[in-house]
Amino acid sequence: MLPKKLKFAIFGNIYQAKKSVSIQKVLSFLSEKKAEVYFDREFHHFLTEDLHLDVAANGVFDDDNFDVDFVISMGGDGTFLKAANRVGAKGFPIVGINMGRLGFLADVGPAEIEQSLSAIYRDDYKVEEHAVIMLETEGGKLEGSPYALNDIAVLKRDNASMISIRTNIDGEHLVTYQADGLIVSTPTGSTAYSLSNGGPIIAPNSGVLCLSPVAPHSLNIRPIVLPDDVTVRVTVESRNHNFLVAIDGRSEKCSEDIVLYVHKAPFKVRIIKRHCQRYFHTLREKMMWGADTR
Repeated sequence: MLPKKLKFAIFGNIYQAKKSVSIQKVLSFLSEKKAEVYFDREFHHFLTEDLHLDVAANGVFDDDNFDVDFVISMGGDGTFLKAANRVGAKGFPIVGINMGRLGFLADVGPAEIEQSLSAIYRDDYKVEEHAVIMLETEGGKLEGSPYALNDIAVLKRDNASMISIRTNIDGEHLVTYQADGLIVSTPTGSTAYSLSNGGPIIAPNSGVLCLSPVAPHSLNIRPIVLPDDVTVRVTVESRNHNFLVAIDGRSEKCSEDIVLYVHKAPFKVRIIKRHCQRYFHTLREKMMWGADTR
């Protein structure tokens, strides 16, 4: 039987020249399978001009102008988030090859590349659907993509004092945070920025959002978990009359006149996992969850 003819879009981290062995391993495997391979233009330029690799590409693309069967993200979790944002509502399943440090989303190690890609050709994998949240505004417009797989955060500027963040849930007043910021995270993002600010770890597909304050100026303010079908309305007051909004780490300056609405997006990100991969095992392995260091 002839192997399946598959099309792949490849995104990568352009700051990891030392990891070219992993890149070549992926390209060699896809070449053997006679796959159609399309590259993000910036990553293709990095491979050919900076690393001087001989890359056989069926094409390069910009923005979201690609139509493939699978997406490969080569880098760390930051690269994976960027790739997921570019995929957006297209729904192409993504496999994350880890060339960074922690690799919670990009969880395929260099030694597992051939095994993981072979599983795709054998149909021996599962697809996890991860919720996405989005930001809408009133009274102003943001330039970048409104979608986040991990989190959307409202933050003070570097030189500012704490900000006041009035927060409503489906029209009902929750609280006005006096803090350095507020994070609205998905279950996927619960192990990222939210966790570093005291938020809980939330298993994927839990159907919830978490609101975690950043350095709250009160001891009786704690993270809160809400159903993911709510709309979170936020207005901000700041001494310098502006603040930052970070969408999966992509930050923009906002005027305090802008009203923010955060709610679930109408699509999900589909992530490829091998059948042997288990969430709680990943927690223990990657995050030392429950480790006794005595």
